[in-house]
Amino acid sequence: MDKMINKQGLNEEQFLAAYDASKYDRPSVTVDMLIFTVTNEEKKNYRKLPEKVLRLLMIKRGDHPCIGQWALPGGFVEIDESLDEAALRELKEETNIDNIYMEQLYSWGDVDRDLRTRIISTSYMSLVDSSSLDVKASDDADDAKWFTVSCKLYQEHKTVTEKGYIFERLYKLSLSNQEDEISAVVKIVKSVEGKITKIQREIIESNGIAFDHAKIIQYAIERLRNKIGYTDIAFNLMSELFTLTELQQVYEVILDKELLKANFRRKISDMVIETNEYTKDAGHRPSKLFKFNPQLLGE
Repeated sequence: MDKMINKQGLNEEQFLAAYDASKYDRPSVTVDMLIFTVTNEEKKNYRKLPEKVLRLLMIKRGDHPCIGQWALPGGFVEIDESLDEAALRELKEETNIDNIYMEQLYSWGDVDRDLRTRIISTSYMSLVDSSSLDVKASDDADDAKWFTVSCKLYQEHKTVTEKGYIFERLYKLSLSNQEDEISAVVKIVKSVEGKITKIQREIIESNGIAFDHAKIIQYAIERLRNKIGYTDIAFNLMSELFTLTELQQVYEVILDKELLKANFRRKISDMVIETNEYTKDAGHRPSKLFKFNPQLLGE
């Protein structure tokens, strides 16, 4: 078969030999990781079951820009590695976390999102059982900590236009631990004209959260709340054995709403397997323990 020739009369080998890679400016590429976990709040009454809280791993920046602010773990992609490889490498280097599943969420490419240069970032999300992790900050970060995270809708407004509508929502993002409190307000504008829908995100206010990471966190929580309804992603947060009450608490803390016990148990009945084991917590009646149904993975 003859080699294909382009309009300049070159075959592929000749084209590549003459190609000038400097013809286009090259933006830097980074990866940012959102590592979520659900843990118990400190018990105030040992006779009551501990409340669950959603937590996110953050890194305190040790250098400019945004020095002293909290950011998602992440870093630059090397020229000889894939995005997935960079995400796993950076997570290990920055937090000592290794060998976990992460899924790609979204790419962020606003021109002015980083003061250093033109940087495009791809975000990854993972849900983990934090009790099995040994988190340590890297040498170039001041600290690595879990933050209790909350994302609440507090204002929304719909405007009808000639060809559709504009829907504006304001979300308050709050992250805290025993030493630090950081926050942001993120505005989401959904514009609909006929069959065309556009969504824009904007940080209205940011206190202690580096770069545009407030937008990335809000988006990840939004996606997490959507995915938990139709996937088994929540089981990544569970120990091998758990009670149905613990599992329901995990769903409730992610969705930020209470669920009816009977409806919840009916919904997840095919996702769990009953065991012959029971809890042994002092002050509580023993509860039946369950485990994830691995047969779901083959469906």
